[in-house]
Amino acid sequence: MTELTTHEHDGDLAVFLIGARVNRPWRPDAWLPAFAAMGPMLRELWNDPSSGFLHARTVLDADLRGVTTIQYWRSVEDIYRYANADERAHRPAWLAFYRRARKVPGAVNVWHETFAVAAGGHESLYADARAPFGLARATGSIPATRRGRTARERIRGAVRPAG
Repeated sequence: MTELTTHEHDGDLAVFLIGARVNRPWRPDAWLPAFAAMGPMLRELWNDPSSGFLHARTVLDADLRGVTTIQYWRSVEDIYRYANADERAHRPAWLAFYRRARKVPGAVNVWHETFAVAAGGHESLYADARAPFGLARATGSIPATRRGRTARERIRGAVRPAG
């Protein structure tokens, strides 16, 4: 029988997508530092549970010219607090990116998208997930029936008692 699970989180959360795309592959001096900067930032976040960062995974774009990191956070404010903190890895990396980008305009496209998701505005379903994935990896997983039988029921966000 197929085991159906969903994520455990009930409250607000933020989903942050950030990526880089190479426009001038012959200029690694301009784009490689942008790619290399993400590792230290993610390590810093993984090591600081108080930051509000919950989980991330990085995927390679289909055309192999870019990457996207999908991040889950407790709130948009947590993202802003991290991004603007002078003592954290992001701000110096961002300033260095701007300095390089002025020297070789258009060599790399760096982008992000931020989604503030209100409580009750998210749902998930995982069939036979051997290990938690996506939002369930960030927040834990529970049997899907605790949230609802259909996506429409689950997105309402109320976790019903088991039993």
